[in-house]
Amino acid sequence: MKVSREVPVTAWKPGKGLLPDRQRLVRDVVIPYQYRVLGDQQEGVEKSHALENLRLAGKKLRGEPVTEPFYGMVFQDSDVAKWLEAAAYALAYGPDPELEKMAQEVIGLFRDAQQEDGYLNSYFTVKAPERKWTNLQEAHELYCAGHLIEAACAWKECTGRDDLLEIVEKNVDCIYRQFMEKNTRGFPGHPEIEQALLRLYRITGKEKYRELSQHFVDVRGQAPHYFEEERKNRGWYLWEQDNRDVLDTDYTQSTQPVREQKDAVGHAVRAVYLYTAMADLAGETGEEALQQACRTLWESVTHRQMYVTGGIGSTVLGEAFTVDYDLPNATVYAETCASIGLIFFARRMLHMEAKGEYADVMERALYNTVLAGMQLDGKRFFYVNPLEVVPGISGKAVTQEHDLTQRPPWYACACCPPNVARLLSSLGSYAYSQGENTFFTHLYLDGEVESTLGYGLSFDTDYPRSGEICCTFHGEAETTLAFHIPAWSQQTTLTVNGEAQDLSALVKDGYAYVTRQFREGDQICLTLDMAPFKVYASSRVPADTGCVAVQRGPVVYCAEGVDNQGDVLSLSLAAEGTLTEEPYDPDLLGGIVPLMGEGWRSSPGEALYSRKRPERKPADVRLVPYCVWGNRGENQMRVWLPEV
Repeated sequence: MKVSREVPVTAWKPGKGLLPDRQRLVRDVVIPYQYRVLGDQQEGVEKSHALENLRLAGKKLRGEPVTEPFYGMVFQDSDVAKWLEAAAYALAYGPDPELEKMAQEVIGLFRDAQQEDGYLNSYFTVKAPERKWTNLQEAHELYCAGHLIEAACAWKECTGRDDLLEIVEKNVDCIYRQFMEKNTRGFPGHPEIEQALLRLYRITGKEKYRELSQHFVDVRGQAPHYFEEERKNRGWYLWEQDNRDVLDTDYTQSTQPVREQKDAVGHAVRAVYLYTAMADLAGETGEEALQQACRTLWESVTHRQMYVTGGIGSTVLGEAFTVDYDLPNATVYAETCASIGLIFFARRMLHMEAKGEYADVMERALYNTVLAGMQLDGKRFFYVNPLEVVPGISGKAVTQEHDLTQRPPWYACACCPPNVARLLSSLGSYAYSQGENTFFTHLYLDGEVESTLGYGLSFDTDYPRSGEICCTFHGEAETTLAFHIPAWSQQTTLTVNGEAQDLSALVKDGYAYVTRQFREGDQICLTLDMAPFKVYASSRVPADTGCVAVQRGPVVYCAEGVDNQGDVLSLSLAAEGTLTEEPYDPDLLGGIVPLMGEGWRSSPGEALYSRKRPERKPADVRLVPYCVWGNRGENQMRVWLPEV
């Protein structure tokens, strides 16, 4: 059974620092900006039409003339649902009449677009009403429903209101009738609803929602394969027109039943969304076989197929995992949503069993790929997150058209921007969890958190710019506080009321457990080792042979041309060279600690190939956090640098 559960979003109040500042940016800038985009009101941005699609569905159901066609991706409703979830979280941190007005308008659009029997999907209502439930492989009906379920749960948690929950329960009851009472075969081609249903189960206490989630998990990959039968019967396609004879079951995470899967394969976002539900379900039921499957898949992802930045999915072909140790840097995919999904997976694994490895990966993905996915102004977003960029090649060569040098303001497939918004808006529920008499801190954020165990904690820190973290206890209780000790911190100290503690006696599986009778004002202070260090990849990773990356705390660094005479390709780090911190600069890239590494600069040479060794001269290599690259115009960027 679960060792802990997340605290509600409403339990945490953000303070100062990197992530709380990003959260305020999401509330004040990102959410209003995305609302304008979804409503086609933002100039110079690719058309979304997502809100208008819902209006069209409402008109059609009211019998009004519909003169416009459905526009956009089949899953366009999900962009709106993720936006609504982010808006709900933002409202948890204080009233905002304008944002509340936007959210209520959107809830009204979903209400108007819902059919009498509870069915709710603008694509099928407007464009293909006769094709409902006939293309689960491609059409994202259950995926869209899942995101709306999560929005409704967030809305209930953060505002206390049932209006969106009523719409969603009516929709889920429709789905339950279709797949449980009518015994219709099938499962979603894109997992998402499985994790959402478990959340709905916990919000409502209704067992049938957990039952439906388990059903979709259990039937996935069973023989005879559902998607093969579906394709024979449906006679229509969304995206497979040129490849109808090949069914890629890896892509849809359905080659094998979930308990038999050993390797992470196929579409990376679908994979980690499925694994998240599996881990959540395993924690709810205590089923050992499902728990072991989750551990096996976790190891496949994070030990053999994850980038140093926490990115996953190494190829544009299918947005997918390929094979172990295939981690190219310039042609990488590493979709922002995939790292968000990896954070979802890590959180559920932490609830299933408290191991620091899961929190380490959560940090890695969050502070690197996820933050890199959004421009510092909150108005531009990366879908793909390369670890090497060369203008003139990146975004232009046929093999690298997807690896852009600058963040676009929006996409036709806009899954990532609202996904970033909902994650950053709900950070408190990832940072903390609580068990029967233990309160866990997984991420270090400045701010205050209230437990349901009869006490609260306040954290004073500028992490990860600084490794100093001070936690003050509020209340009185005999309890256990568990603090994540990151694996990268070589020298860690912990004090209680100024008295040094023996960490070797406190630490188990990456957490320091402090048990005592706590009183008001007691302080637990951690000092993490923030000295920058070099990271070496396994020799099994061909792309990184002879190269090194640089990390400080959980933050991976990169070299950008703007800091290095416009050319990072000629740079290398000296094997015995030092890494030094520059002073914290609050005015540079939102506030960073730059690094300087001793290295070399080689002359490019005039010939394409030569027998002459390139001349090299000593050079200082300036490095900045990867999460803020691409904010100063188009220029070269590298994470992995040669070491000589």
